[in-house]
Amino acid sequence: MIVADARLHLVSSNDAARLLFPGARPGTPLSGAVPAWIASAHARRVGAEPPAMRPPEPQTGPARGPIGPRSYEAHPTAREDGTVEWWLVDETHHRTTREELRTERERTAFLVRSSNLLLSSLNLDRCMEATAQLAAEHFTDAALVLAPDHGGGLRVVSCVRGGHPCTALLAVDPGEAPGLAEALQGFPPVPSRWLDPAVAPDWLLPDGLARVGSIVVTPLPGHGVPAGALVLLRTAGGAPFSEDEEVFARLFAARAGAAMSAARLYADQAAVTDTLMRELLPPKLRQTSGVEYAGGYRPSKDHERVGGDFYDLHPMGGRDEASLVVLGDVCGKGLEAAVMTGKIRNTLQALLPMADDHHRVLSLLNSSLLKSDSTRFATMVLASAAREGNAVRLRLTSAGHPAPLVLRVDGSIEEAPTRGTLVGALPEITTETASVTLAPGDACVLYTDGISEARGGPLGGAMFGEERLRRALSECAAMPAEAVVERVQMLAAQWIGAGRHDDMAVVVISAPRTNHLSAVDGHTRGRFTA
Repeated sequence: MIVADARLHLVSSNDAARLLFPGARPGTPLSGAVPAWIASAHARRVGAEPPAMRPPEPQTGPARGPIGPRSYEAHPTAREDGTVEWWLVDETHHRTTREELRTERERTAFLVRSSNLLLSSLNLDRCMEATAQLAAEHFTDAALVLAPDHGGGLRVVSCVRGGHPCTALLAVDPGEAPGLAEALQGFPPVPSRWLDPAVAPDWLLPDGLARVGSIVVTPLPGHGVPAGALVLLRTAGGAPFSEDEEVFARLFAARAGAAMSAARLYADQAAVTDTLMRELLPPKLRQTSGVEYAGGYRPSKDHERVGGDFYDLHPMGGRDEASLVVLGDVCGKGLEAAVMTGKIRNTLQALLPMADDHHRVLSLLNSSLLKSDSTRFATMVLASAAREGNAVRLRLTSAGHPAPLVLRVDGSIEEAPTRGTLVGALPEITTETASVTLAPGDACVLYTDGISEARGGPLGGAMFGEERLRRALSECAAMPAEAVVERVQMLAAQWIGAGRHDDMAVVVISAPRTNHLSAVDGHTRGRFTA
């Protein structure tokens, strides 16, 4: 404790103050006995400061400042004789604690912001770029994110503070960089004081970075497999990385590694899904062996690509041999129905050698479904189509499915006389096969009940219905098969509007009104014949 008067002179001090201020003797000016911040606080307290420097209100709270390497608070107490007691309290520990708390809050906020940014994208390249840029801005002068590439080599994203990330694919040896090979394998990081930045290879130094003085290499942990490595570079002349900074860098790396690992896992799963989906998607139909085919499919949910409706075309080789068309509807929607669809299509593929016998194919398929663990059943229609001169001969067999509609060139509509029981529900199935001949310009339309039972219209609840479908088809007389498909799909979509709907599939088989050039195997439209 020290006591000073209004003339800014020291009046007295206790033993502790004399140890802290050896020159603090009674009668000496404050400016020569104590640090300037205490003398200035006392001058403001007693109003002895020059008017230009005097604050609007006298200071009543404690003053703070350093004394040597430590930090103190000076608390004033006014005496009756006009002097002021200044009690000095060592607050070094409290100041350090406050600074540590502020730093911890800033770091926590940074980690939260980084996690939100990194996890907002499931794109691996963007995750790596964001990681490099965040690290360069917050930790160091330059940062690199390195990850093994599936095609070989290292994918490297580098970023200098204040710059933009740069991506490169390098065919280099990670063992050339100190600690990098171990980090890429997920081993614990080596302390930066053990790494010699002078041996860092040139490919590790981003363009525009001066000589490196300190380096940190830490793994980016992933889900079971390391996601990559983070390299922090600090230029020579700057302070080396502290142990506390390295620990914080590892906390950041853990979040970045989790985001990168999630992005890579998503990409791998997306690639697998895309491969499987390609096998489940309906094929693109075209003219085959002188017969024109077209198909269209719309799943029940617009964000899905497959569902329970399907169709296939199995060409049987020569021009005079019948090709097999299959259109089916598995009960249910979504991915589970699509899996069942895939099983049915694979089974039918295996049964193609007996495709001429529709009943036998459907009976064997029925037995196969009953032996499986699935409780799902299906309806379908088989159509064998073969060219006979300018006409097309069809054999049609329905298994619990809406009967095909035959569109004649004059616009009349006929229902094929075929019926049967659905597949996968009863031990034995019954079928009736119908024979139909398509003259040039005629077409046969196979469709699923997702079209006829689609609900919509002006009030939103009416079914599209078979009669409305027949009227729509009659307006498509003599149109190419593809145009008929597009017309049906367009009318069904307009009827549904934004409402919910089932899977919808339609296949059109037609006898073209053109001759096909044998020189190109009938795969072009050829010449028009009146």
